Amino acid sequence: MNNIGQLEERINYRFSDISLLDTALTHSSFIKEHSGTGKSNERLEFLGDAFLDAVIGEELFRIFPDREEGFLSKVRATLVCEKTLAREARKIELGKFLMLGNGEARNGGRERESILADAMEAVLGSVYIDGGFENVRKVVLGIFREAIEDAKHGKYVVVDYKTALQEKLQSRGVTDIHYELIRETGPDHDKTFYVQLRVNNEPMTKGKGKSKKQAEQQAAEAMLEKEI
Repeated sequence: MNNIGQLEERINYRFSDISLLDTALTHSSFIKEHSGTGKSNERLEFLGDAFLDAVIGEELFRIFPDREEGFLSKVRATLVCEKTLAREARKIELGKFLMLGNGEARNGGRERESILADAMEAVLGSVYIDGGFENVRKVVLGIFREAIEDAKHGKYVVVDYKTALQEKLQSRGVTDIHYELIRETGPDHDKTFYVQLRVNNEPMTKGKGKSKKQAEQQAAEAMLEKEI
């Protein structure tokens, strides 16, 4: 693996406990190939996702003082979506620092959007554990500086179908919107996920993708295309 100090430089943060960053860079496929020893980055990913939402939300609240909640939610969704996370991850070459299983690495895992996005969130989670909220805030704003500036000037064109659908349904008083994972196919390094969109507990449209987030977006897009 490449010198982890290079990654610290790119995110502009030095760890007190470097093992946290090691864990953030460890994909579950690596753990499976090493008899289940050690920890994958999945728990840190969960934590980083929450703080990414909080930091980006706070920043948008500050730079758009007169915009309504719906607008802020939509812009935040574009900034924290899988595609944006993967793009920012590529800018810091996060993929080359990841510890992947051999199969995942051979099959392009270092460039896979879902893996890069999850790893980015895990890195943010590790920064929070190591240095607290103010440090993770600085790291997020540093990494996403250009993306936030683009959003500020209306340059974002990423379509977040889930948010758009949620807003449309909520305007009609519908709040029970749920995405259910119904099956997975393929090996660990190349899974396909299938989800069912339920509205008021009624099955509506389905979606599939190489990540659960991608499948959910496809299901939401299909629903928006219907006469609702």
